[in-house]
Formats: sequence, C-alpha cells, structure tokens
Amino acid sequence: MRDNRNRPQIRILKDGPYVVTGKVPLYEKIITPHGKSNYVYRDGRELPQAEFYTLCRCGKSKNPPFCDGRHVEAGFDGTETASKANYMDRIVYRVPGPNLELLDDGRCAFARFCHRKGGDAWELASIAKDEDTVDEAITAAIECPAGRLVIKDKDGEIIEPEYEPAIEVLQDPQMKTSGPLFVKGGIPIISSDGDTYETRNRVTLCRCGHSKIMPFCDAQHINKDFVDGADDTNDKDKGGSNGISKT
Repeated sequence: MRDNRNRPQIRILKDGPYVVTGKVPLYEKIITPHGKSNYVYRDGRELPQAEFYTLCRCGKSKNPPFCDGRHVEAGFDGTETASKANYMDRIVYRVPGPNLELLDDGRCAFARFCHRKGGDAWELASIAKDEDTVDEAITAAIECPAGRLVIKDKDGEIIEPEYEPAIEVLQDPQMKTSGPLFVKGGIPIISSDGDTYETRNRVTLCRCGHSKIMPFCDAQHINKDFVDGADDTNDKDKGGSNGISKT
C-alpha cells in the first residue's frame, strides 16, 4: 500500500477533529481593517509546528485550535452535509464584464476581503475596463479565503494566487468572533467516509461546530458569536492573542 503520510492532507474523523498530516505549516491570522474598505491579515500567535496534529472541529476545545477530545463529552454531531460536486458544477451566479468574468458558488465565510475601496467584487468585475479597476476586481476575488469567488480573464483563464500548502487559523476582532480554518495551496481534504473533496487552492473549514454545510464554513461562527478562547496574558492590549475582547 502506498504511504501518503508525508504528503499534506486533512482527514476528517466522524464526529471528531481534522487530522492533519504531512507537516503542514500552521499559523494564526487576524482579519484587520485597512483603510475605510479594505482588509489585511495581521500575524497572530505563534503556533507549534508538527508533522501531525489534530484541529478542533466542534468548537469546544480548551486548547484551540487543537483538539482536546471534548467533542466526545459534548456529543458533537459533525455530519458532513456539503455537496461533493466540483466548484464549476456548484456555481450559482456569474458576473460577466468587459475584461473579466466572476464566478460565485455562494459558500461565504464572511471574511469581507471581497470588499474594496472601489466597490465589491461583483460590482468591480462588471465594470472593470481600466487597469486599476481590473486589478481591484481580481484582488477582491482571489483574496476570498473560502474560494467562493473565482475570476477569469478575458481569455477565459482562471486567475489564482500562488499558495504553498498551509493552514491559517482566522480571528475576526471586528466581528468579535473567531473565524474558520483557511486551507491554502491545494491540500486534499478526505471526508469521514473516505471520499476526497475537490482539491482547491482556497477553502475555509468550519471550527465553530455549527456550519450548515459541514465541513466547510458558512459564517455560522458570526451568528453564534463563536470565540475560541485562545488567550495570551502578554497581549492584554489586544484583549488576548486572538485580538478579541473577552469583556
């Protein structure tokens, strides 16, 4: 049998955590407003790195983002309900424009990177004629961590950022919540029944335990006011290392 343990992958355990193998780098990133409309990532805590680790999926861990077994006592139901169809078969909205076409599958993590100073990704794609507006439209689409938005150039070629495999634990102080896991760089995600979801450059995985499209994020962390409890007493001015005030 072929040994895939050294290859980056995420395996989902039934009603349990995400098992990450292949020495996938793990970071914490804080969604931070930049100017009036744009957003950037700020570095959060330094997280331990390992060849193998498990990440909480139920939202109950006292050692976030890692699993500590609390899904068992919580009776966590992690049933995967997301469609396993490929992105191109799930598209619900297309926005044609003079130089670009924006595709949208509706899977929103509400990270808000689709909003730019000149408008949102949909508006920008529909009007983008000059170089600056084209660049803004592309940025608004490719910075969507959930992969909801995909943009094509006038030749029909998909434009994507070049990401190395990594997982980023998102925190969102502006919304007073802890966000999903941003999975970058085409890491295979294997469902609890052994099937593999479409491998993509950008997806977000739920870690609050409430998504309606498990295992992917649908912004329920905001509706449920999910805060993972990560804290660092040396970072009190930010309300804890995740930047979210506990008061």
